[in-house]
Amino acid sequence: MQVVIADDDATQRIFASSVISRMGSQPLLAEDGLSALRLIEESGASILLCDLDMPGIDGHEVTRRIRQTNLGRYIHIVMLTAAGQAEERRRALEAGVDDFMTKPLDAAVLTVRMRAAARLIEHEEALSDRNRALELAKSRIEHDLGIAAEAQRRLLPDLEGQIRGCRFASAFVPSAYVSGDMFGCLSLAPDLVGFYAVDVAGHGIHAALLSVAVGHLVTAEYFASHTLSDGGKPDPAGLARDLNRRFCREDGTDYFTMFCGIIDQRAGRLHFCQAGYPTPVLTAPCGRTEILGDGGFPVGLLPTAEYENHEVAMEVGQTLVLCSDGVTEAEDAAGEAFGDNRVRGLVSRNVGKDVAAFPRAVVSALAEWRAGAPLDDDLTVFALERSLSE
Repeated sequence: MQVVIADDDATQRIFASSVISRMGSQPLLAEDGLSALRLIEESGASILLCDLDMPGIDGHEVTRRIRQTNLGRYIHIVMLTAAGQAEERRRALEAGVDDFMTKPLDAAVLTVRMRAAARLIEHEEALSDRNRALELAKSRIEHDLGIAAEAQRRLLPDLEGQIRGCRFASAFVPSAYVSGDMFGCLSLAPDLVGFYAVDVAGHGIHAALLSVAVGHLVTAEYFASHTLSDGGKPDPAGLARDLNRRFCREDGTDYFTMFCGIIDQRAGRLHFCQAGYPTPVLTAPCGRTEILGDGGFPVGLLPTAEYENHEVAMEVGQTLVLCSDGVTEAEDAAGEAFGDNRVRGLVSRNVGKDVAAFPRAVVSALAEWRAGAPLDDDLTVFALERSLSE
């Protein structure tokens, strides 16, 4: 271990140097404060034995400059003072000195103090090594989470598109790297378009894994097989029932909310099932809006949960806008939630615009509502417009 000895008294330097050499450490000698600072910066020394009164800059200034410089390591500073310099010691402590010794030096005391300093430095280096290892592990985890987030986004539909005469647009903003939100839009038949939105309870990797499992499971074939009866009658509640059967566990706490539906282009009808997902807004070209559903029960909580089908007319030009609870529950600086009424007002003001205007308007309004603060929950906005009659 290297120790810088800064003292304008040659006798004191030589004495301290001999004691430190016998301890197995390497002394680096400085005649003044500036030389001491240069040795600290150029060497790997982590201990400074520094006299208080030196020409040029004194021990107080040496200490202040060391504490103001990012050296990448901690410097343990032992200040040499004369007896009775209590006020000087107080100033030295404020500057950042760790320990004191009284001149003239005593070999036994100096040995004990240097060994104590060496133990502290070794402990500091061990902590630094652990911190570096943790930073490396954190970097690797963040890299892996970034890859996982990209893989999850690839499961989601394109931000804008068209399926069977229905145009859709979406916005997806995870609160962390990965999200518990999932949604999809599927072609079921020449005149049928299916869609769903899922919001897993909780956050982070656990919620993301469940949402990915749902997204991987709900293909167009799976959706059609559980929502279309033999007679062709749309049964979106059948999807909720099967997912509840698959994911419900007696000892489990995982669950998710969902809204799923089928647009029948031929009949101009929207068939849907709400399973605890926030109530969506249905628009009309004239500017009128209405909310759909009455809540429903989440998926995965109770094996006996029942799910119901509903249907409404959906004319060409009408748009259905779904928002996860990361939208309605987003709070401003005062703790007020954004709420359903603000969502409905945003939707109403954008009626008649392109379908992509709805997600953009919600994301923009939330950014202003949160004053730029990150979201506490995942945000998903999914808008589906019946644009053509087939």
